[in-house]
Amino acid sequence: MNLIDQTFNALRKQNKTALIPFISCGDPLLDITVDIVKQLEESGADIIELGVPYSDPLADGPVIQRASERALQNNVTLFDCIKLGNRLREAGVKLPLILFTYYNPALQFGLERFFEEIKKNDISGLIIPDLPIEENHAVMELSHKYNIHLIPLVAPTSEARINKIVQQAKGFVYCVSSLGVTGERADFHEKIDEFLATVRQASPVPIAVGFGISNREQVANFEQKCDGVIVGSAIVRTIENQLPLLLNEQTRKQGLQQIGQFVSQLKA
Repeated sequence: MNLIDQTFNALRKQNKTALIPFISCGDPLLDITVDIVKQLEESGADIIELGVPYSDPLADGPVIQRASERALQNNVTLFDCIKLGNRLREAGVKLPLILFTYYNPALQFGLERFFEEIKKNDISGLIIPDLPIEENHAVMELSHKYNIHLIPLVAPTSEARINKIVQQAKGFVYCVSSLGVTGERADFHEKIDEFLATVRQASPVPIAVGFGISNREQVANFEQKCDGVIVGSAIVRTIENQLPLLLNEQTRKQGLQQIGQFVSQLKA
């Protein structure tokens, strides 16, 4: 069984909701990304999204764009991000790992080789936000072949397509809470509760909600309506705020603890 499925099954038995942090790989350095993921696991994260830095991130807001820019300045590649899987396992991380990448880097890498390397590096899931279901046949076939869950995104504007999208879902369905790009928000789509109820009813797999969730109050609200809550920009911003500490070996532990405290508060 895929590790994502095992995690959701275990959480369901405990009546718990998954906390799924998103981080940008290589921000500020790949070695520090390993330390950050270890800290996230210790602080209560259940699944980790590893964001691949990309020069044209259509779905990403300014916080994640800046993180991508920092990583790209250090020449972090898609292959570096994939290889983080084994590096994290060697460091003792046991959580399921999901790779978040746009389609063009995967296509340029070569799709078969892309899935071979994902499997080899013990990554369990894949999110490609700019790949619509009407064009995902080749990727879907490879995801079945290698038992890598291709996780679809659905938005409040997807109403007419929800059933079609979720019926091929594996792992979980990523429900987008707000229209536009990622970023911390005070308010979500006006019909978010109705939307989540519709997706839950249609989906054969767990549902998780993301985009804009940034504090414990928001997490607690969505925990009542979903199987997982995804927090991205707020965690990436917390990492950004700790860059001076993280980049200094003498103070890195302090910076990691600050990140861990924020995640612990989300999980509380």
